[in-house]
Amino acid sequence: MANAGLRAYREVLRLVRRLPADARPYYAKYARENFVNYRHLSTDDDLAGLLRRAHAHSAWVLSKYSIDAAEAAGRLKEICGERGAE
Repeated sequence: MANAGLRAYREVLRLVRRLPADARPYYAKYARENFVNYRHLSTDDDLAGLLRRAHAHSAWVLSKYSIDAAEAAGRLKEICGERGAE
């Protein structure tokens, strides 16, 4: 459970490194705040929903900066999909 959240957070930070240098601090802080705020989830369903949302938001940000989200966020989608399948 928590392992999937940690893996997703790590992958989001990797994706942040693909953004332009001036946008990285904002999105790294945004990601950290969101993962910290939801670290005490009570059910697997809540975590699965948040992981799907993390993927959707990451894909949107990448596409905002004209980065191919399908290619770049593939690993994050796998991590988020794992939680949804369990």
